[in-house]
Amino acid sequence: MTAAAGRVIIGSPADLGPDVIAAVAGGTVRISLAPELLAALAANRSAVLAALGGDQPVYGVTTGMGALAGVRLDADAQARHQNTLMAGRSVGSAPWLSRVRARALLAVRLRDLLDPAAGASPELCSHLAALLAADVIPAIPARGSGAAGEIIPLAHAGAALIGIGQVLDEAGRAADAGPALAAAGLRPYSFGAKEGVAFLEGVPGLTGLAVLSARAARTLIDQVTGVVAAEHTVARASRDPWHPAFAAADPELSAVLDTLRGPGGPVVPGALQAPVSFRVSAPALAVALRAAGELEAAIGRALGGVTDSPAFLEGRFVGSAGFAGTDLVAAAGTLTTALVHLAELGAARLHRLLDADVTGLTRQLSDRPGVHAGMVAVHKRAVGVAHRLRRFAGAALIGPVETSAGQEDVQSFGFEAAECLDEVIGGLRDVLACEILALHQASLLAAAAAEPVAGLAGRLPASTQDRPFGRDLDVIIEFLETG
Repeated sequence: MTAAAGRVIIGSPADLGPDVIAAVAGGTVRISLAPELLAALAANRSAVLAALGGDQPVYGVTTGMGALAGVRLDADAQARHQNTLMAGRSVGSAPWLSRVRARALLAVRLRDLLDPAAGASPELCSHLAALLAADVIPAIPARGSGAAGEIIPLAHAGAALIGIGQVLDEAGRAADAGPALAAAGLRPYSFGAKEGVAFLEGVPGLTGLAVLSARAARTLIDQVTGVVAAEHTVARASRDPWHPAFAAADPELSAVLDTLRGPGGPVVPGALQAPVSFRVSAPALAVALRAAGELEAAIGRALGGVTDSPAFLEGRFVGSAGFAGTDLVAAAGTLTTALVHLAELGAARLHRLLDADVTGLTRQLSDRPGVHAGMVAVHKRAVGVAHRLRRFAGAALIGPVETSAGQEDVQSFGFEAAECLDEVIGGLRDVLACEILALHQASLLAAAAAEPVAGLAGRLPASTQDRPFGRDLDVIIEFLETG
């Protein structure tokens, strides 16, 4: 892989790793394919076409798909079949993936198609790279995939490539793909033999979304860690649970405790033991860090694995289960649950910050208790958000339903797993904003010399009086989103 300002040249599939995928999704880099990679794709494509010349049936190429896999296609049907696959499976509708998320899907789809097992042509891969470079982004449904894999959302992406689907305009609305392709100087692509099947297989959507969510979760866990440290100071909580001996067999917990202890010295605790929500926050953060690492490892396995079915391996076509995404769904679910737990702990710690016996400050962190409500309604918002997040902790890995006349008797709900994780990341950020606002209020009431959360100085009013606190929370949430 070689890189220039805003441009990355891909020399092998491995060059499209998580960092490049995230950059492509964010629109900060453009990718192009190296000539030697295109030559390798062309040679592999010749071998694929030669293997397709025999009499052996090939699923989705010389036959129908799903329950119709036993139907053999004549030469005329085969010539149209790879494009036709997109039309009948484009059954989704709004809400659409955002442009960033759709670009992540396309970047992973390109990575998969660069693998020899997909059997894709250099023309298809170049067309997909050109689509990303021109920022012509398909309208891809965010919900209701309901298939053993991602056939429905990927059919929408494929339909946009061939000019019969829809793309997102600048406002995120769906518009006809044909005029958008023409405006970008691109022609509709026509899938060649096996290319349509290859485009529909695998879990590039879940993989791309997981890349973005894993990065967001890492940032958020770091932010929670910083807030937990500040809350311990305000709550005069004992630092005994942060003793390094408690992390002797746990590297993630050791890293959390090192961060929590920081450069500051010990504080005189207000009670022999802090509330449980304070004492268990460090282990919960370690669990979340471990879960984020597990998701990142699953992403690596997905990007490096064979997800095509049938895959072109050792000169023949081999069916696989690479479209199921079981590994990623399970890892995403684990991280989702860990983050929900952090949100619940955040709401509990916030409640303790409103207790004058815990902090030594005024009740409800009000400058005039009884006249002003202080942070009580801010805490109520955090409680409501945390309660809402519990519904997203249900495992998307379970709940199979038969479709396709029983041919698909187990479903994989990867997009649902990604949606749950994304909702929980947003919700945890909301709860954290409520905690930060309470810390800001506490710092003003205690006449602290500095803002307890680095980077927020000057962004929030220097007033302790009641006001529409939702506006302050919007400022904090935006601050957290920028990392």
